[in-house]
Amino acid sequence: MSTQPKEALEGPRYLIEPGKFRDPTVTADGEPRAHVTLQRLETLWINTGTLCNLTCRNCYIESSPRNDSLAWITRHEVRAYLDEIEGQGLGTREIGFTGGEPFMNPEMIGMLEDVLERGFEALVLTNAMRPMMKVAEPLAALNGRHGERLTVRVSMDHYRPEWHEWERGAKTWRPAMAGLRWLSEQGFRVSVAGRRFTGECEQAVRDGFAAHFRHEGIAVDAHDPEDLVLFPEMDPAVDVPEITEGCWDKLGRHPDSVMCAGSRMVVKRKGAERPAVVACTLLPYDPQFELGSTLADAQRTVPLNHPFCAQFCVLGGASCSAS
Repeated sequence: MSTQPKEALEGPRYLIEPGKFRDPTVTADGEPRAHVTLQRLETLWINTGTLCNLTCRNCYIESSPRNDSLAWITRHEVRAYLDEIEGQGLGTREIGFTGGEPFMNPEMIGMLEDVLERGFEALVLTNAMRPMMKVAEPLAALNGRHGERLTVRVSMDHYRPEWHEWERGAKTWRPAMAGLRWLSEQGFRVSVAGRRFTGECEQAVRDGFAAHFRHEGIAVDAHDPEDLVLFPEMDPAVDVPEITEGCWDKLGRHPDSVMCAGSRMVVKRKGAERPAVVACTLLPYDPQFELGSTLADAQRTVPLNHPFCAQFCVLGGASCSAS
């Protein structure tokens, strides 16, 4: 594999055809668009805010040290959704936290404590850098009390530093590895999120991560798809097929297998009076995927009317949840 990430990744981009992803009911070819109905709210995602200590090259949510278009959500606001889950008997198993960088939210530890003390499983997505390490002591204390239900998923784009830093920026590898090593040494349930952007086959990527984890003494099984999650690359401008109702049988998939059949995400828009519930972790800005302010509002069927629906979920076969 090339040691020049920029040169290796340059290549033709096939821009999306005009007319695609315009109508929520039919595709550009006039076929019925695929849609997904929420079967059960297995996972509720909480977007803690879009502020992040990094500006990554291909961040689907455009997180950065300056992007506060999704504001800090508060502990009080999250509690209201936990109350709604319990009051309606929704049977939600997992509460996921994503950002931005969740540990930059000043109420993150309190929100995580509420989730765990109510008996939910918790999944936190983090880059494991300085914001996480600043709250290392209370985080370790939470793990000591609730470690069987707490998973921390660390973003590592590749097992080689130059590729990770091509995506995340210079001098990001060592602090991320230090955070991952600390989590492993402290006995956290740890998983890693990598990306499939180098042209390697999946087996080669897993083998590379496995060798790296062995060398570093990291307790992550790179060949377990729940321990090492490999996400497809996403670009809303790149041409992908639209998903029709007929695609399910052709692809051997079922609508219940994609994320919006079992999850929703709560976001707090800058300047908004209250949070909103959106259909998907990947689409926080598109108004057609905003479903209301309560979980009861968010029961609606979701049309797969975005390139990410194809790139990530249906054709990519990926999911953000822990399992």
